[in-house]
Amino acid sequence: MDRQHTAGGTPVPLDAAGVDGSHTSVACLDPSLTIQQVNQEFDRRFGTPLEDLCGRPFCDLVHPSVQQPLKQQFARMLEGKRHRFATEVITVGEDTTHTLPLTAVAVRGGHLPDVAAILVMLPPADGDSADSGVVVPRKKLLSEVDARILEGIAAGVSTVPLASRLYLSRQGVEYHVSGLLRKLKVPNRAALVSRAYSMGVLKVGTWPPKVVEDFVK
Repeated sequence: MDRQHTAGGTPVPLDAAGVDGSHTSVACLDPSLTIQQVNQEFDRRFGTPLEDLCGRPFCDLVHPSVQQPLKQQFARMLEGKRHRFATEVITVGEDTTHTLPLTAVAVRGGHLPDVAAILVMLPPADGDSADSGVVVPRKKLLSEVDARILEGIAAGVSTVPLASRLYLSRQGVEYHVSGLLRKLKVPNRAALVSRAYSMGVLKVGTWPPKVVEDFVK
């Protein structure tokens, strides 16, 4: 059974379901930059129990010397000036510090322009690159349209422009989104993108977001 933790509300599962070998450390932040959910690899990265991580400000986990620049990058994201950024941070664990690449992606909810959540991704705790192992899907999960919609959601595109891009109606996009939520067993778009990255369905370190073709029917 997947372990899932949240600081409040509906749990969002970030660990892979039916897929072996999730490599990336993933945390889901709310717009105040408070950690809402983490996967097990994130727990391993910081050596802190999952329940103690949830509810903490994410910037508490990085060295004071990088906190202010990091907050400024998050602020630009929340202002809608960017959908994604990649930078290096110094993380602070129980007994060690590490300089690591960090990728942050904004997730917007439905047709609203506001950022609903921010996904933060770090390399795995064992030192392997997130791309060093290939996550082999047990089955092809997505249709071609599903894959393009998932990529759009991960890029922060809301429903109406996504419908225009894919030559679908707004209702058609919502229909496919509902199907994706059921397939990945998650309650909302933020959880959908979290799960997709954690499962290896979306490639880490690629912009715009790209679905791994092995998951497409």
